[in-house]
Amino acid sequence: MGFEIILQAIWIFLPAYAANGGALLVGGGLPIDLGRKWRDGRRIFGDGKTWRGFFLGSLIGMIVGFSLSTIASYLDENGLNFYGLNRFGDFPLTIPIVSSLCFGALLGDLIESFFKRRIGKERGENWFPFDQLDFVLGALCLSFICGSILHLFGFTPYNWFLRAFTPLHLLVIFILSPALHIVANYLHRKKF
Repeated sequence: MGFEIILQAIWIFLPAYAANGGALLVGGGLPIDLGRKWRDGRRIFGDGKTWRGFFLGSLIGMIVGFSLSTIASYLDENGLNFYGLNRFGDFPLTIPIVSSLCFGALLGDLIESFFKRRIGKERGENWFPFDQLDFVLGALCLSFICGSILHLFGFTPYNWFLRAFTPLHLLVIFILSPALHIVANYLHRKKF
């Protein structure tokens, strides 16, 4: 696996990484579940899943994604995109594509939190490998759905997801993401 594949995988998934990390950094405030409990007597999501984290984390990821799209477009126009960095579709289709990566990442994290509460795991308690891959699966699923809908309704000549994520890109993301997640959590706990 070459440097180019690793760079492309990180590039294309950076909006989801930024959304997931951003939600942690800017979160707080009103919990999404409003403090309510599920039938089992446990919180639905817990205090760690807040509206502010969900929306501001997604916004951070979208800013990163739109910035990367602009950079890749500039590199394409000037013949400098030697590594084939993804533009996240042509504007205005960049908006739903990048948004699906960001919101998908946080929806995946939210769904994982729901099931984590159901099995009795507390906030911050490790649930390997689900804690490390929840946002990855959410971002991939929602961006696949978005790419499929855009293609189905004729907005794009191809499914963006299927063209953007090759099996090698997915392999890099599934190997790299747990490692990044573990390091980021360690640094966050140490307050570096």
